[in-house]
Amino acid sequence: MIIHDISRDTLTTPVYEGDPDTVVSYLKSFDNADGYNLSAISMCNHAGTHIDAPLHFYEDGNAIDDIRLNTFYGKCTVITVEGVLTGEDMERLLPYCKRRLLLRGLGNTFLSHSAAIVLAESKVVLVGTDAESIAPPFDVARPHRELARAGITVLENLNLEDIDDGEYELCAFPVKLGGLEAAACRAILFEMEKGLHR
Repeated sequence: MIIHDISRDTLTTPVYEGDPDTVVSYLKSFDNADGYNLSAISMCNHAGTHIDAPLHFYEDGNAIDDIRLNTFYGKCTVITVEGVLTGEDMERLLPYCKRRLLLRGLGNTFLSHSAAIVLAESKVVLVGTDAESIAPPFDVARPHRELARAGITVLENLNLEDIDDGEYELCAFPVKLGGLEAAACRAILFEMEKGLHR
């Protein structure tokens, strides 16, 4: 089995425009003869690779700790597409997709409102992208809100640069932050090596 780390480094990944910078404070260190290292981090919950819970854009949506854990683990499909996907695009792609869908587009793949509507009516439980946001900059709220109302979890800011299209096992459990709308996660893809079968 091949294990692919598809997460970005939270400390070095640029934050979404308008979000606070990620800051590390070193409280204790060997360099200061403290005898141990101790650090603290100040960050937005949407920094780096992270999960958006429905609560992010829907007042009655689930918080990050209310989402069923099996949402974050299971078969997924990686598809390379670029630009803003329409509802028609999604209708064409969905027959080939598992319940978890990752969009690979060199940071330039987004869902339009119509694409989110089609997804909301599907069996998809999680949709991810290697862009900073699942929604295009000119229409941030509506795609998010449509997915949130349908209870679809969003995985953003993935690193899919070296990942081929196809089927994988996804593992992307978020940090448990009770009642919050998002959390950082370590996203991993498991790939069966060719010629090996379970």
